Amino acid sequence: MNSSILNQLAAASGGAAPAWLQYLPFVAMALIFWFLILRPQMKQQKEHRSKLEAIKRGDEVLTGGGFVGKVVKVDDNYVEVELAKGMVVKAVKSTISDVIPPAGKKPAND
Repeated sequence: MNSSILNQLAAASGGAAPAWLQYLPFVAMALIFWFLILRPQMKQQKEHRSKLEAIKRGDEVLTGGGFVGKVVKVDDNYVEVELAKGMVVKAVKSTISDVIPPAGKKPAND
């Protein structure tokens, strides 16, 4: 009895759906993944790379270890950072987390 009802429902539906319709959910998930995760991450990496390329002598930087210091010398791969008066450390340029804006500028919210 059950099989006859299923056969009648299958016959009434008019056949199988197109093949491309089966792949539509996967395409939708890939697009959502791209726009919500990958694209913003790539944009953030690009901004960070541009910050690192723009580092110059006299900038205040935050290292990956949490140290804040002033840039003394910039090389292609390394940055010499003065953490305290007379204490200069050499850091790999890619470990710089952020470039701190100068204290003299007014915050954007005020």
